[in-house]
Formats: sequence, structure tokens, C-alpha cells
Amino acid sequence: MPEAASAAPERAVTGDSEFDRDTAVTRREPGVYDIDLSAGWTIINAVNGGYLLAVLGRALADALPHADPFTISAHYLTASQPGPAVVRTDVVRTGRTLSTGQASLFQYAEDGTEVERIRVLASYGDLDALPDDVRTTAKPPAIPPMEQCFGPEDGPAPVPGSSAITDRLMLKLDPATLGWALGQPSGKGEMRAWFALADGRDPDPLSLLLAVDALPPTAFEIGLSGWVPTVELTVHVRCRPAPGPLRVSITTRNLAGGFLEEDAEVWDSADRLVAQSRQLARVRLG
Repeated sequence: MPEAASAAPERAVTGDSEFDRDTAVTRREPGVYDIDLSAGWTIINAVNGGYLLAVLGRALADALPHADPFTISAHYLTASQPGPAVVRTDVVRTGRTLSTGQASLFQYAEDGTEVERIRVLASYGDLDALPDDVRTTAKPPAIPPMEQCFGPEDGPAPVPGSSAITDRLMLKLDPATLGWALGQPSGKGEMRAWFALADGRDPDPLSLLLAVDALPPTAFEIGLSGWVPTVELTVHVRCRPAPGPLRVSITTRNLAGGFLEEDAEVWDSADRLVAQSRQLARVRLG
């Protein structure tokens, strides 16, 4: 008698996935939340900025009367490390369709004093209440089918040190933006990829905050290497993403004075532009 086929791995669902568990905050008192930042979302031993933004975004969703981030701007003050942290939120204004709040994430120095790591200002609303009228000239990025793209598992680690975050993501990069991995960067400052969480959890507004900051830096395709820390990151969430993998396109047009900008677009499986972002990042020259 033939053996039964092994069952396909069960997909994680929203609310019960590694991303949800690792971004969950515990309310200590109104406006104050505790979290243990997971080492699973690190790159070069520092916690990924998109993961941090999702942590703060989750705290603000609890603190504000509206649940969905519409726009969130973050200034990264010092590098965050895995371990205990506290998020403090403040409600700035509440309205019928939009609420605005601010939040900061703190960790502790060796002497026990608090060190502010990141500060954000955000407006929240109800994505399901938005009108469905779309007038746009934007087009989804032209990325080859997923089976023709390549992930971190197909080559050496792009940077030395920890890259634990890649184990939690499904990233398949467009071969046209992988010249840096072969020692032949294009010089164009472009990065494109299919994106999903590795456990199969479908995207939602909070995971979009991670998606805009999860690809290798565009600096690699300019011919630079090493850590490219974020200074400021602003994300606009345009609509609730449909189930399925996302397509992320990031471009840099100007590197000057040791800083570059990255403009990201995130498209869902229904060919809708679901998120946009711009960040300023510092690069090491020479």
C-alpha cells in the first residue's frame, strides 16, 4: 500500500503568527506598553527598523480610537538591541475619521537609565471606510515570476554578522537588481522583490510597515556595502492588502554627503498600490 502524501505545512493566520507574537505589546498602564524585542528580526545584530515601526504601530493602534495606520513618520535616534523595551504613547488629537498620536520606544543603558531609540508621529483611521475611487498613473513593478527570482538562501549572506530576519521572510529578488551579489552592481540604485512572511501569514496594514524596510539596501546596487542605518522613515498605508505575496520596489536617485533617500512602493496581489514610503539613510563611503 503506497504511503500517504505528507500534508502541506499549515499557514499561519493573522493574530497567530511569529510576526504577531514578536510585535505584541503588553499594556502596563494607559499609554505605557512593555515588549521584549525579538532577536529574530535583526540584521548585523541591530533590530530591523521596519519591525520596530510595526511594534510602535501596534501600540498606537491600542492607544488610539482608530486601528489602521494611515501615515507614520519615525526618527531613529539610536540603534535598538534585542531585549526589554518600553513604548510610551500620547494621544495628540482624536476626530471622527482620523486620530493622531505619538510614541517613543525606550531601552535601558547599563546604569539602568532609559535611552530613547525611536520616536514616531502617526495618524490612524479606518481603511475599510475609504472610498474605492482610484485615479492613478502608477503601475505595478515589472518583476519576473517568483520562480525566476532569487532569495537569500540562493547565495552568500550579503553582509557580515547576523541576518536572522531573512529566516522570517519570503524574499525573492528580481535578478536585474542582484548585480551586487555577483560583484557587478548596476549603479542604478534599484531593488525589487516578491515579499511575504515565511510562515505564510497574509499581509495586513502593520506588516506593510515591515515590508517597506525589509529588502537589501539600494546602496548595494550603487556599489556600496555594509550597514545602511535609517535616519528617518515615513510610510503611507493606502489600503488594506489582499491575501497573497506583495511586490516591493525601492529606488534611490541621489546619494550625497553620506546620505541617500529610498522611495518604496508596495503592491498587493490585486495590483493595488497598498503602501508607499520614503526614508533617509546614512551610508559609509570609501
